[in-house]
Amino acid sequence: MPRIKKTPNPSPLRRLFGQRLRAERHAQELTLEDVAEAADMNWSYIAQVERGERNVSIDNMTALAGAVGRQLYELLMPDEQMGT
Repeated sequence: MPRIKKTPNPSPLRRLFGQRLRAERHAQELTLEDVAEAADMNWSYIAQVERGERNVSIDNMTALAGAVGRQLYELLMPDEQMGT
């Protein structure tokens, strides 16, 4: 019987990073393709990161944050520390 690979539930930080990345991309009116080019990644990978479907490496997180003009810590900081 074939094994079905389950997608794990994303961790809260992975989900937060993806949501903040998407929000920042939209705020700057950037497309997935714009961010992909700036980060030297595939746009479909970035879409999966934004949805929390990929277990993204710290190196890729840093590149994606830079592609939207932010520092990585800004996309991971808890809401209560951001003043929101």
